[in-house]
Amino acid sequence: MKYTREFARQTAEWSAQILILIFATTAVAMPCVIPSASMEGTLMTGDHVIVDKLAYAPSSGTAAKFLPYQDVWRGDIVVFRYPKDIRQNYVKRVIGIPGDRIHMEAGAVVRNGVKLTETFVQHLPVPPDSYRDNFHVIGEILVPEGQYFVMGDNRDKSEDSRYWGYVPRENIIGKPVLVYWSYDAPTEDLMDFTVHHAVDLALNFFTKTRWDRTLKPIRP
Repeated sequence: MKYTREFARQTAEWSAQILILIFATTAVAMPCVIPSASMEGTLMTGDHVIVDKLAYAPSSGTAAKFLPYQDVWRGDIVVFRYPKDIRQNYVKRVIGIPGDRIHMEAGAVVRNGVKLTETFVQHLPVPPDSYRDNFHVIGEILVPEGQYFVMGDNRDKSEDSRYWGYVPRENIIGKPVLVYWSYDAPTEDLMDFTVHHAVDLALNFFTKTRWDRTLKPIRP
């Protein structure tokens, strides 16, 4: 019985993700590529994802009764317009929502006085950095109304809210829900479709595609 329930849950989840992929439009969903390692451990460099743009749409009116709108919440992975250059889209995890108090101690996030256990975080053997690892350890930041504090899961290799500040609510586009394709390519090829990338695809599409990540649902 337990197996049957789990199979039904997975089937429903897959069906929903595939429907999003099939019916994706610029109004409902959008494709996005992960160009850097800042979310590795969860999302890999070269993952091509589908972003659900309806997830955080305003939950008012008739449509709210039928569509799965939700508030941006702690732990959500979000795609947003980079506050320093809104032409760029970034992908990070929400660590603090309005009203949260945040600081770090020895690389661990302390939120509202509680040190978090983040099983999804990847730590690499890198030189110590007092600012990165002990962000506002003497005091705390208070996340303002309408703003969000985000960080990468690859915690020691992520340029995030520790360095450039908060993400305004209006900059949040949606949440990635599905890896529809993953390809092993360098950041410079993923940021722009270069001649090198075209040749690489022609020669190595089958060997450098990560088939085990194809149609993989993204879970927070």
